[in-house]
Amino acid sequence: MKKQGSDSNPAPVLPALPEPLKDLKIKYTKIFINNEWHDSVSGKKFEVFNPANEEKICEVEEGDKADVDKAVKAARKAFELGSPWRTMDASERGRLLNKLADLVERDRLILATMEAIDGGKLFSTAYLMDLGACIKTLRYCAGWADKIHGRTVPMDGNFFTFTRHEPIGVCGQIIPWNFPLVMFIWKIAPALCCGNTVVVKPAEQTPLTALYMGSLIKEAGFPPGVVNIVPGFGPTAGAAISHHMDVDKVAFTGSTEVGKLIKEAAGKSNLKRVTLELGGKSPNIIFADADLDTAVEFAHIGLFYHQGQCCIAGSRIFVEEPIYDEFVRRSIERAKKYTLGNPLLPGVQQGPQIDKEQFQKILELIESGKKEGAKLECGGGPWGDKGYFIQPTVFSNVTDDMRIAKEEIFGPVQQIMKFKTIDEVIKRANNTTYGLAAAVFTKDIDKALTFAAALQAGTVWVNCYSAMSAQCPFGGFKMSGNGREMGEYGLHEYTEVKTVTIKIPQKNS
Repeated sequence: MKKQGSDSNPAPVLPALPEPLKDLKIKYTKIFINNEWHDSVSGKKFEVFNPANEEKICEVEEGDKADVDKAVKAARKAFELGSPWRTMDASERGRLLNKLADLVERDRLILATMEAIDGGKLFSTAYLMDLGACIKTLRYCAGWADKIHGRTVPMDGNFFTFTRHEPIGVCGQIIPWNFPLVMFIWKIAPALCCGNTVVVKPAEQTPLTALYMGSLIKEAGFPPGVVNIVPGFGPTAGAAISHHMDVDKVAFTGSTEVGKLIKEAAGKSNLKRVTLELGGKSPNIIFADADLDTAVEFAHIGLFYHQGQCCIAGSRIFVEEPIYDEFVRRSIERAKKYTLGNPLLPGVQQGPQIDKEQFQKILELIESGKKEGAKLECGGGPWGDKGYFIQPTVFSNVTDDMRIAKEEIFGPVQQIMKFKTIDEVIKRANNTTYGLAAAVFTKDIDKALTFAAALQAGTVWVNCYSAMSAQCPFGGFKMSGNGREMGEYGLHEYTEVKTVTIKIPQKNS
């Protein structure tokens, strides 16, 4: 890829990368309610493992319906009229979010090391990218806190009418395992910015950074009950949040299958507001006129980043026929350069998959690709004798009817397909139930704009991939979800609009 920036507009400077902590102590393993640490009501705990070596890290209190009830009760009390949170100036909410950003920055090394151990994420990625995004997102939402307001409305008749943008109330927030800390911040920052209270359920595979954040939330000075964190499992704790009659909204990031269950639960309970960011099978379209070096590199990162465990992964790569063979050759060459191993070590470029279930699912889909006639160009199997590692895998001669071209693999498996015409590739790219992201690589602005309009996806990148920022709304079309996160659009998901109309003696313009 070409270097970003120029002499007059330099690229942002990333902080120096320190060494990960060698003696990380896990301090927080209990349920966080009302700014206090609680044992589970049932007395149950669950084990948390390091996916790089399959060793137990610690045990965490296992929350279920009874614990969710306690957390929702605390969140509801914190949201009562007249409470410290409801009477707080909006600018003060912003100050608290900025204070939380300061504390995350202070403890950046602890949190990044924890993400690498708990989730198999490369330490360099966790420290530079994930923690950087968390800090920026908190500061972005802090800046919005006192800028969310209604309008006066010139309605007919002798009336004075205005709107209020009010917080929704108690928000349940269910976090995925692939970006545990980033998604935690993506959920709580806009919700708190708008004045809501939250009950968060982190993924059972990766609860540790969320629980650590509980200690920072208390230290920052958020009132008790504003943020509550209940680690546990989806069918128990997650279902309890989704079905709860006193939860006003639920936000979920994860699989489309579970997203459907959450939306069904909302409908069967109190019709709570729902935002969903779900799965994807994103098309990445490479035209023959594209800068080939750039396209190969972005296509590679767009698929293999974080071991392919990204909802936006560009997992259907459509390459125009004249450059297909060369693109495949360069993609194989790029994939073979990877060093797999302990994500805490420098020089390692690929860590493990999150757990045994995902590991086996990916290998099974690789086998289906072989059986259905795709050409395995490299990889295709497990790596090492410990941990859930899978070799970087590239398939060519993939056709649209193969499982690897239709199903979300969520692993380091690249599918490269061939196309001939613009109309053909638009139809093929859109022929999916998903619609989270898409990309097109071309030097022709007319093609770029045609595809930006034609592709059915919440985000379309042109000559880049995975370019995201707190200012930009993110979410899916079709079965990739409902609603948007981040940017000003994301804040709308955490407010209710109230119209207030007052009778007046006479209206004047």
